[in-house]
Amino acid sequence: MSSKDGRWVIWPAYIDAGRSRGQGRAVSRRDAVEEPTVDEILVAALEMGLQAEAERDKHYPKEWWEKSGRVRVQKKGPKAALVREIATRIRRRRG
Repeated sequence: MSSKDGRWVIWPAYIDAGRSRGQGRAVSRRDAVEEPTVDEILVAALEMGLQAEAERDKHYPKEWWEKSGRVRVQKKGPKAALVREIATRIRRRRG
């Protein structure tokens, strides 16, 4: 899921509490958020000081018929830790 330009791909499914691990959730349910958006992921990544770019017209491979979008972020540390931190920041912003 990494690309050659030094960025990770973060799909909303990775942090969606409504999904199972088999459906793409990459964090624990406790760390996940309900129906995260590409914009929320982008804002969280930018708050972390990462270079990030939203690609709203992309389809999550497991649900190719639906445009969920994705965010490409600068590689900085392990991907799992990055995804968890993004989910934490979204939860804090939602209050």
